[in-house]
Amino acid sequence: MIQGDLTIKEKLRNKRISKKQVIGERPFAVIKRVLNENRTFVKRLSCVKIIEMFKCFAYGLYQLVTLDLKKLVMTI
Repeated sequence: MIQGDLTIKEKLRNKRISKKQVIGERPFAVIKRVLNENRTFVKRLSCVKIIEMFKCFAYGLYQLVTLDLKKLVMTI
């Protein structure tokens, strides 16, 4: 087998894994790419919780805007 070629069994395994990964990785990808947040620089757990909570609120607002734009596009 040449390096880089996957067997059928490996391709099916990757397909099963990717279906499960897609659900959980989108929020992290959006937070990293759109909100430019890569890491939290504070050290106290209480501060980290608050910062992460604001990131979640920002992600939720971003999703609302995205879904609203998609709805507008679908109606036109």
